[in-house]
Amino acid sequence: MPVFPAAVLFDMDGTLVDTERLWLRAAEELAAELGHSLTDEDLPEVLGRAIDHTAAHLHHITGTRFTADALAERLDDAFSGKVAAETVPRPGALALLAELKAAAVPTALVSASPRRVVDLVLGGIGDHWFTVTLAAEDTEHTKPDPAPYLAAAHRLGLDPASCVAVEDSPAGAASAHAAGCSVLAVPSSVPISAGERITLLDTLVHADLGLLSTLAAPPPTA
Repeated sequence: MPVFPAAVLFDMDGTLVDTERLWLRAAEELAAELGHSLTDEDLPEVLGRAIDHTAAHLHHITGTRFTADALAERLDDAFSGKVAAETVPRPGALALLAELKAAAVPTALVSASPRRVVDLVLGGIGDHWFTVTLAAEDTEHTKPDPAPYLAAAHRLGLDPASCVAVEDSPAGAASAHAAGCSVLAVPSSVPISAGERITLLDTLVHADLGLLSTLAAPPPTA
């Protein structure tokens, strides 16, 4: 019989729901107001990053008179408004969550977005899918730091090495990998390199419990 993962830990934006483009649009619009057009060089500071990080980046590159905190507040408001108006699950996401729930595999939502945005998304797709949920405020450091995935595993009472994380961004994949999780990477906007315990897939449509079970670390031998 296959060995199921002890838990599956999901990123939110760009992985489960098509909000990564909404976040990028919010960042692009604010950057444009500040006289800057985002380029590919800016994307590592935007995609998969917390609002405070992107706000600090925009503050630095534009030299605006607005504080980084003020920019973060504007980004939060703009992103939240877009999410409230349009939250669309990624292809295959809800089917995978349903399969895991039917098999009683614990799940966690591990997001770099603020709780305000996480709750908006959960209001759209349902919070019953997840055993625990973490937002940016729930750890001192967020992705790409391993803290969010370590915290999720801790709340579930599990070793991160026994969990599989599902991510779409380099920052998120780095966070999960550094925490010790196996990673199923489904890139949305920025490529992710395969590596030890990092498996690439083009869409969650092709992800199922069988695949996740092949990625789970084997149980320790006595």
